[in-house]
Amino acid sequence: MLRLEAGPGSTFCDGLTRREALRIGAVGLGGLSLPNLLRLQAATPAARARRARSIILLFLSGGPSQLDMWDLKPQAPEEIRGTFRPIATRVPGIQVSEHLPRMAGLADRFTIVRSLTHSTPNHPAASYWMMVGSPIERPAFQAVSMSREDRPHPGAVISRFRPAAAGVPSFVMVPEAISPVGPERPGQHAGFLGAAHDPYRINSDPNLPDFNPGALGSVPEPPRLRSRKAVLDQIERESRRLQRAAAVHNLDAYYVRAFDLLSSASARKALDIRAEPARTRDRYGRHVFGQSVLLARRLVEAGVRLVHVNWVTNVNGKGGQGFDSHRDHLNWARTELLPPTDAAFSSLLEDLEERGLLEETLVVVMGEFGRTPRFNKAAGRDHWPQCFSALLAGGGIRGGQVHGSSDRIAAFPTSLPVTPGDLTATLFHALAIDPHTIIHDQQSRPHELVHGQPLISLF
Repeated sequence: MLRLEAGPGSTFCDGLTRREALRIGAVGLGGLSLPNLLRLQAATPAARARRARSIILLFLSGGPSQLDMWDLKPQAPEEIRGTFRPIATRVPGIQVSEHLPRMAGLADRFTIVRSLTHSTPNHPAASYWMMVGSPIERPAFQAVSMSREDRPHPGAVISRFRPAAAGVPSFVMVPEAISPVGPERPGQHAGFLGAAHDPYRINSDPNLPDFNPGALGSVPEPPRLRSRKAVLDQIERESRRLQRAAAVHNLDAYYVRAFDLLSSASARKALDIRAEPARTRDRYGRHVFGQSVLLARRLVEAGVRLVHVNWVTNVNGKGGQGFDSHRDHLNWARTELLPPTDAAFSSLLEDLEERGLLEETLVVVMGEFGRTPRFNKAAGRDHWPQCFSALLAGGGIRGGQVHGSSDRIAAFPTSLPVTPGDLTATLFHALAIDPHTIIHDQQSRPHELVHGQPLISLF
C-alpha cells in the first residue's frame, strides 16, 4: 500500500494544507457541506492554480516569429514590421496577426506571454532549454542528440509523479520527434529518469490513410489479442525492432508498458483518429499538424497526462523550412504556417471547452526561440532568442491577458521577462508538482526539477 503523509507545512494534492485539513476536521462532518468545502478549496490560491489534469504542448519547431503572430509592431519601419497587420481580438486592447482570425475570436480563453527570453540561437540547445527548462550541460558538439545524461522532459516528470491510469500512456509524442537534419534533438525523452518514462512515440502522420498509431501498433487495426502469449509474442517482435531502431536501454520497462497498451481497448480507441467525423477533421485541418492536434485531444480525453505535438516540416505533404523561415518569410508564413496553426489551435480550444475539459487541460504553444526583428537579404527572419512569445490556455490559466512586454521592435523584453525555467515551472505548478522537487540522475546526484519560478499571476 502507498502511504502519503504530510508534515505540518505540507500541501495535499487537492491544494489543501495540513492545517486547513485540520480546520475541516474541527468543523465536523455535520457542519461542513460539500458546497462549503468547495468554497474553502477555491479560497486557497494553490488550489485555484492546480486544476490541470493533462497538458497538450504544441511545439512550433523552428522558431515562430513574434513580430508576425502575437506581438506585432505596426508603428515600426516596414523592414521590421513587414506587411502583416494586427487585428482586434475578442479582448479590447489585445491584437494578433490578421492571419490568425480564429485565434482572435478566442483571445478571452488564452494568455499571451510576450517576454520569453534566453541566450541560445542554436536549434538543438534552444529546443532542449525550452522543453526541459534548463540549459544543456553537455559540450555543444555533443548536444545534438538525446542522451540519458540529460534532464527529463516535463512529460517524463509527469509520468514519474502523476502517472496516467493503467491502459493509457502517461506521455505521448506525435507525429515524430524533431530531427529536421541529423539525429533527433535532445530534450524529447526522459533523460536520466530512464526509459520507463520515455514518451509513447507515434512516429506516423495521422493525416495519411495508412496512419499507424505508434511503434507498438504494427498495423492500423491491431488483431484481437486472444491470449497473454499473443501479446508477449508481439512485444518480443517489437522489442527487437526497438533495439535496432533506437537507443533503448531499459527494455524491461518497455515490456511492462507495452503489455498495458497492446491489451488496452481504451488506448487503441483513442488512437483511432478515423473515428472522428469528417467535419471535425476538416476544422482542425487536413495536414499533419492539424490531425496531430486532433489526436492529442483524443488522447487527453482518454486520460493521457501530456501530449507533445511537434510541428514538422512536411505540412500539406510538402517539405520546406517550417517555422525556421530564413527565406521568403512572409509568404511562407501566410500560406504554410499561420493558417494551419490558427485552425488547429482554435479547434482544440473550442472542442476542449465544449467537452468540459479546458479547465483541466493546459494548452501551451511555443517554439525554441523567435525571429529577428529585421529581415535578412533573402526576405527571411533569422534566429532570435532574446525576446519571443508563447500562448497558454486552460488548466486554470486566466484568459484575455498579456504577460510581459517587448520594446518597439520586439527585440528585448521591457517588463516581466520570463525564462524557459519559469515557463516549465508553470507547467509543473499547474499539475500540482513542486518545481523544486529533487530528482536524482544515474549517478545519484540531486537536481531540482527546474530552476525557475511559476507564473502565479497567470492563474
